[in-house]
Amino acid sequence: MLPFSIELKPGLPVAEQILFAVRKAVVTGQLQPGEKFPSVRALSLELKVNPNTAHKVIAALVAEGVLVTTPAVGSIVAERELGGKKERAELLGAEVEWLVVEAKKLGLDLDDVQAAVAAHWKKLGGL
Repeated sequence: MLPFSIELKPGLPVAEQILFAVRKAVVTGQLQPGEKFPSVRALSLELKVNPNTAHKVIAALVAEGVLVTTPAVGSIVAERELGGKKERAELLGAEVEWLVVEAKKLGLDLDDVQAAVAAHWKKLGGL
């Protein structure tokens, strides 16, 4: 059993879906610092994905600082030390740009996007 929720959807890169699900689980507290993370083999078997994909996901999470790996223990959720508010907001730069581009492609205005963001924020327990 995986310590995070995910429903893989066709047409989207599998690795990106898993990365998003893990990041979301960390942000929402579903995954706690110090908690053991599944091995490449376990992740691959549970999600029915290629072991190379599972390895790519874990390597990316380690590179991002979401996970740390230690000999004999494996991967665990890292303690996160975030900088100031401005530094943390800058980490969202690419994602915010992507959101704005997608919203404009859909013909949405700023009020629509802000309402959608607020709804998701509430859904994840942010307000």
